[in-house]
Amino acid sequence: MSNPKLEVLTPQNSQLIFIDHQPQMAFGVQSMDRQVLKNNVVGLARAAKIFNIPTTITTVETQSFSGFTYPELLDVFPGQPLLERTSMNSWDDQKVRDALAANGRRKIVVSGLWTEVCNNTFALSAMAGAGYEIYMVADASGGITKEGHDFGMQRMIQAGVVPVTWQQVALEWQRDWARRDTYDALMSVVREHSGAYGMGVDYAYTMVHKAPQRAVGPHEILPPVPAK
Repeated sequence: MSNPKLEVLTPQNSQLIFIDHQPQMAFGVQSMDRQVLKNNVVGLARAAKIFNIPTTITTVETQSFSGFTYPELLDVFPGQPLLERTSMNSWDDQKVRDALAANGRRKIVVSGLWTEVCNNTFALSAMAGAGYEIYMVADASGGITKEGHDFGMQRMIQAGVVPVTWQQVALEWQRDWARRDTYDALMSVVREHSGAYGMGVDYAYTMVHKAPQRAVGPHEILPPVPAK
């Protein structure tokens, strides 16, 4: 294919990197609600786990500045090594370059903090240094300001980075609802992380298909008492 970016993302052609999802980095994010950001990051991670996407997690200055990676992210990948760095640019660290090369996938899905610094330098360097295709997850990345995030995304797009959202990536990996081996697990992620879409899935399951509610344990519904 003359333009590899016309290929959709699949579990076979892509890998994923999480860059600096650490508290001190998140404290500086002003481009979106930080709880929504964390929700999207964990949703993306859980989707990657379902599809067995090779995943790299890299951190910067953990104990001297940035703090430890979100436990919710680490819990998705128990035992996953964390590639610690000093450079703002993950590409500068040989461990990171080696991990990406070992995965053998040319398409790298990126979720990181901050968009205009760590994401930008990594994306530009990975493209220039090794010809990787970069898919930047805009709603699982955050900038110091909205302008910083937006112009960081624009700079990368002008250089050839493909902007995506976390649900877009997850649904490209799934592609066909007939793929039952991943269907139920992905629906679980959707129901917990996809906002109104997830609420709609819960509604369809319980009200249309009469599935039991997800809530743990029986919850008695007391009948209404008419007003007097």
